[in-house]
Amino acid sequence: MRETGFPVEDLSGVPVVVAPEEIDVTNAEELRAALLQAAARGPGAFVVDMTHTRFCDSAGIHALVDAYTKARAEGGQVVLAVSGTSVPRIFSLTGIDKMLRCFPSLDEALASVPAVERK
Repeated sequence: MRETGFPVEDLSGVPVVVAPEEIDVTNAEELRAALLQAAARGPGAFVVDMTHTRFCDSAGIHALVDAYTKARAEGGQVVLAVSGTSVPRIFSLTGIDKMLRCFPSLDEALASVPAVERK
C-alpha cells in the first residue's frame, strides 16, 4: 500500500489514525487511504483521533463512512475520539454519531476497545 499523509500508528495495541485539524476535499482522499489501511488490518477496532479536528466537510464524512463499511466487512469497527463543539455538531446533524461510536478523548476511545480486539 502507498504511504499516506496520515500514518496508522499503534497505541496500546490498537491502530490509530490521527486526523488533521481540517478535513475537506483537499485532504479527504489521503485520510480515506489511511482509514482503509487501518480497516484492512483485519478484525478488531481502530480509532480515529479527531480531537484536534475543528472542521469536517462531506468529503471527510464520506471517508469515515467508507472506513466504517470496510471495517465492518473485515469484522471490525471504527471508534472516534472527537472533542470540541463543531465536529460533534456536524456528526449529530448528519447522523454519523449514531453510526460510529464517539468518545470525547483518545484515552476513552482506546479504553472502549475490548482487550480481545486489540492486536
